[in-house]
Amino acid sequence: MNSKNSENLKSMKSNIKIVFLVGSVLLAQQAQAQQSVRLDSILQVINEGNPMLKDYRYRAEAMTNFATGAKSLMAPEVGGGPWMFPYPGTNVMDERDKGQIMLTVQQKFTNPAKLRANQSYLNSKAAIEKAGETYTYNELRALAKTAFFQWLVLEKKKKVLRENEEIIQLVLKISQVRYPYNQSKLGNIYKAEGRLLEVQNMILMNDNEIVQKNILLNQLMNRPKELRFSIDTTVQYRQFVPELVDTATLAQNRSDVRRIDKSILSMRLNQALENNQSKPDFTLSYNHMIPRGSGMPGQYMLLGMVTIPIAPWSSKMYKSNVKGMGSQIESMKRERESILNEVQGMTAGMVNEINTLNQQVSNYEKRIIPALRKNYETLMLAYEENREELPIVIDAYETLIMAQAQYLDTLRRYYETIVNYEKLLEK
Repeated sequence: MNSKNSENLKSMKSNIKIVFLVGSVLLAQQAQAQQSVRLDSILQVINEGNPMLKDYRYRAEAMTNFATGAKSLMAPEVGGGPWMFPYPGTNVMDERDKGQIMLTVQQKFTNPAKLRANQSYLNSKAAIEKAGETYTYNELRALAKTAFFQWLVLEKKKKVLRENEEIIQLVLKISQVRYPYNQSKLGNIYKAEGRLLEVQNMILMNDNEIVQKNILLNQLMNRPKELRFSIDTTVQYRQFVPELVDTATLAQNRSDVRRIDKSILSMRLNQALENNQSKPDFTLSYNHMIPRGSGMPGQYMLLGMVTIPIAPWSSKMYKSNVKGMGSQIESMKRERESILNEVQGMTAGMVNEINTLNQQVSNYEKRIIPALRKNYETLMLAYEENREELPIVIDAYETLIMAQAQYLDTLRRYYETIVNYEKLLEK
C-alpha cells in the first residue's frame, strides 16, 4: 500500500509540475504580447501631453504675447465737424460769421519709461507661469512614480501569490490522496481548500489594484483609460542613500520657491511701473479750420498737452499702491522662509525613515524570509514523508506568507518614501 501511495504522489507531483509549466508559458506569452513601458517613458509622455501642463504653457505664451505689444502707443484720434456755426434761422450779416469746418488729428504719447516698465512686468508674469508648470510637473511626476512603484510591488506580490497558490494546491492534492488511506483528516482538507480560495481571492484583488494603477497612469499621460499595458519589472530594489540638504540647495531645486522668487521680482517690477506713474504723458493735437464764407483765411491750431501726475489729488493712488506692494513682497518673503524651513525638517525625517526601511527590507530579503522558507520546506518534506501533520505545515506556510506580505508592504513604503523625498528635492 505504501508503494502504491508513493507512486500516486509522484504521479500527482509530475502532473502538477506539467500544469504549472504550461500555465507559466501561457502567462509569459501573454506578457510579451503586451507593451512593456519604462518609467522614464511614462514621465516623458506626461511632460508632453498632460493637459494641466499645457494649460500653464498656453498661459505663459499668452503673457509673452501681451508683453510683445506692451510698448505700443494709443491709436491716433481723427475727427471733424462744424466750428462756430450760426444756428439755423439766424441772420448772418458778415461772411466771416458763417463758421468753419474743423478737421482734427490727435495723438497721445505715453511716457516711454511707463511702456518699458509695463513690458518688463508682463514678461515677469510669463516666468511665474513657467515656474508654476515646473511645480505642477513635479507633483504629477511624483504621483506617476508612486503609482509605478506600487504597481511594481503588486507584480511582485502577484508572483508570490501564484507561488502560494501552487503550494496550497500541492498540499491539497497530497491530503486528498492520503485521505482514503486514513493518513489525512477531512478537516485538514477543508482547511487547505479554504486557504486556496483565500489566495485566489487575494489574486483577484491584486489584479484589480494593478488595473487601477494602469488607469491612473493612463489618466496622467492623457491616454485612453481602457488602454492596457505592462510595466518594466526589471527595476530591482536599489540601495538609495539620502542626504541632508541645506536651505540654499532647497531654494535652488524647489520650483515653488522659485515661483515665489519670480512673484517677488514681478511685484517689484509692478512697483516700478506704479512709480513711473509719477512721470508725465504727452498729447499733441492739430486742428485745421476751413471757412465757409469768403474773405476769411484758413486757420489751424496746434496744441501740446502734458499731464501733471504729481498733483496731490492724483499721486495718492499710485503711492498707496507702491506701499501695498511692498507689504505683499514682505509677506512672500516670509512664505518662502516658511516653506524652506518646513521642507528641510521633512527631508531630515525622511532620511532617517529611508535608512530604517532600507535596513528592514535587507533583513527580510537576506535573513527573515530565507529562514522561514527553510522552516516551511523542512516541514513540508516531513509531511510528504508522513512524519508531520498538515496543520503544522499550514502554520509554517502562513508564517511565511505573513512575512512575505510584511516584506512587500515595507518595500512599498520604502519606494513611496524615496519618491516623496525626491519630490521634496524635485529630482
